[in-house]
Amino acid sequence: MALLAKGRIFVAAVVAVLALATGAQAGASCGKTGAGFEAWKPEFAAEAKSEGVGPKGLAALAGATYATKTISVDRGIHKAFSGSVEDFMKRRGGAAIISKGRSLKKSNAALFDKIESNYGVSPGVLLAIWGMETGFGSAMGNQNTVSAILTLAYDCRRPEFFYPHAIAALKLVDRGALSASSVGAAHGEIGHTQFLPGNVLKYGVGSGNLRDKATALASTANFLKGHGWRAGASAQSNLGAIAGWNSASVYQQAIARIATAIDGD
Repeated sequence: MALLAKGRIFVAAVVAVLALATGAQAGASCGKTGAGFEAWKPEFAAEAKSEGVGPKGLAALAGATYATKTISVDRGIHKAFSGSVEDFMKRRGGAAIISKGRSLKKSNAALFDKIESNYGVSPGVLLAIWGMETGFGSAMGNQNTVSAILTLAYDCRRPEFFYPHAIAALKLVDRGALSASSVGAAHGEIGHTQFLPGNVLKYGVGSGNLRDKATALASTANFLKGHGWRAGASAQSNLGAIAGWNSASVYQQAIARIATAIDGD
């Protein structure tokens, strides 16, 4: 009985702590259209301030606008990862990624050797992600990053997922790593390999400038290492780490196949 009583007390304490931890996130209402976005911003600003966001970040929040294109892309996200791995690779230019990836591996050998030495992550998977995400830096996006990520934190579909990334984006503005006018992908991803803002804070290395390819690739390796990448093992054996990057099975399998082809050259 005593043990059971302690268990009940412990559960009650955990519930109380979780309530405190998530209270801020539950404070601001969500919306399904842009109609309530301007009214939501002051609510979120109060939460952001309580999370440690400073004047620059709050100013960026105040100037943010509802990102209609971001919502349009988000609504079609499942279709983008539909079909077989073969179909997905064909749509995303898997053969071209392999070809250029092999070339870039050779021309940037010193960089990839240094990254592998520091993080234990082989070049192939980094090149596969880099090619898949931005065509090796040729298409890093033109959506306003702050507006995109705040729109997703406001939107009712997945506000709990994007809330911490929105807070992180505002903190990155405070630090100077982002500005109110910075642009990136539709879901607020940043740089050569498309990091979400919260992951920039946690896994970004060096300057944290992910529009610099060396910083972006090293940060991506750091992310994969942080998600369990096993040095010396194949990409196929490291699907769990790749899943941390993207939860879609076809994406994970495509990255593993492309990585294997690049590293096998």
